Amino acid sequence: MMTNLFSSFDPSSSIFNMSLNWSSSFIGLMVLPMMFWLIPTRYNYIWIKIISTLHLEFKILMKSDKIKGGTLIFVTLFSMIMFNNFIGLFPYIFTSTSHMSMTLALALPLWISFMLFGWITNTQHMFSHLVPQGTPSVLMPFMVCIETISNMIRPITLAIRLAANMIAGHLLLTLLGNTGSKISLIMINLLIITQLLLLTLEAAVAIIQSYVFAVLSTLYSSEVC
Repeated sequence: MMTNLFSSFDPSSSIFNMSLNWSSSFIGLMVLPMMFWLIPTRYNYIWIKIISTLHLEFKILMKSDKIKGGTLIFVTLFSMIMFNNFIGLFPYIFTSTSHMSMTLALALPLWISFMLFGWITNTQHMFSHLVPQGTPSVLMPFMVCIETISNMIRPITLAIRLAANMIAGHLLLTLLGNTGSKISLIMINLLIITQLLLLTLEAAVAIIQSYVFAVLSTLYSSEVC
């Protein structure tokens, strides 16, 4: 029996007392490398087209060529988050991106590396970001405090945004699914249609949230160069 609404998301997958909660995050390691050794298929061409489009998009957002291959980091980040989001839509698979331990592990190192790079190599530029252009002298101390706080909470907002959006849809699907045994046959048919529509919405959210995470990370990196 569930003790609360979120208990259905408690990690519980195990074999021989060995935890398998995070194993779904590594399934891609057994699949993705194969494309580099096989004859290109339609799937390969689609994936290459997606990567090329993302590369051009992130290159425009970065506004700088100082970091060679910088878009590769964000394309890989997008791919990994999207894969984990999609794999979590399958039944009985642990959704790693719905937990803060996963999302913070992605956002926090990126933010720390951006801050270290910016303050060490471009200190004057980082100081200029604390006071927006055209700010009156009286408001400058307040703007420095506001900009500093907004900068420091960026990894937290990135992590919470991804985790909250992933767990919200899963929670709604779980709540609706638990009512199936208590309603009539006609309502069950409506429930199935609703569940399919929500599943389609969750698939779209899986792509959108991975794109938002990667785009915001790219924008944050462009501010330190």
